[in-house]
Amino acid sequence: MARERPPRTKRGMLLGLLAWIVGLLFVSPVLWMVLTSLHSETSAATNPPSLFAPLTLDAYANFFGANSGASPWPALINSAMASVFSTAVVLVLSLPAAYALSIRPIRKWSDVMFFFLSTKMLPMVAGLLPIYLIAKATGLLDSVILLVILYTSMNLPIAVWMMRSFLSEIPVEILEAASIDGANLFTIFRRVIIPISGPGIAATSLICFIFSWNELLFASVLTSTQAITAPVFLTSFVTSQGLFLAKVCAAAVAVSFPVLVAGFAAQDKLVQGLSLGAVK
Repeated sequence: MARERPPRTKRGMLLGLLAWIVGLLFVSPVLWMVLTSLHSETSAATNPPSLFAPLTLDAYANFFGANSGASPWPALINSAMASVFSTAVVLVLSLPAAYALSIRPIRKWSDVMFFFLSTKMLPMVAGLLPIYLIAKATGLLDSVILLVILYTSMNLPIAVWMMRSFLSEIPVEILEAASIDGANLFTIFRRVIIPISGPGIAATSLICFIFSWNELLFASVLTSTQAITAPVFLTSFVTSQGLFLAKVCAAAVAVSFPVLVAGFAAQDKLVQGLSLGAVK
């Protein structure tokens, strides 16, 4: 027999309405950006903005090189390679570290966690000059390999903190039972830990991918032509002469599209993963 839904109260309806209003407030700038990207430059630059101006795809044609001659595909490919490879390396390194800090905690594990967190306390711009000099001395300037190394080091502390909270929710009895059955550590990781913590791994992967994809400071300084990323390519549409608002909005929509697709594809896993470590 199907269970009847509890009747909605006025308080619940008001909270739901408030949630919709807050959600629309957060989404409205994105919707306005999409609408602006579909206007001509003259319509986009009007003050106040013209809401019902004729729609056109000229800004997207300009972004994809039909009018400007500069193709965004090398920058998009560089961003995808740096983001995917760095996220994969972060997962490979963070899972064993989180296992050692949660399921089989080492001595003074809290000091280790504080050390990971302390690496995020230094402003990124403070380490820009030493990183530039090291990259120049090693010949890694303007290379995707350098971006993979940097993004891995930037996201690894966050990933370890997140994965530790996810793995700490796994019952130790399950791991002990697998060990009694003769499973070694690799088998336990592959057959027990990874499937159970799948939502947490998906959430960590998506967050690391987003941070890597959106990074601008290091990419703008350490790359020039060969390893230029999508955010750096996007800034090239901002000029001191002429109108560029529609082109910038079209570029922002195109650059954000892969992240939005990844977020929608993994939204169920993302919600499960972000709530996994919060429930005690």
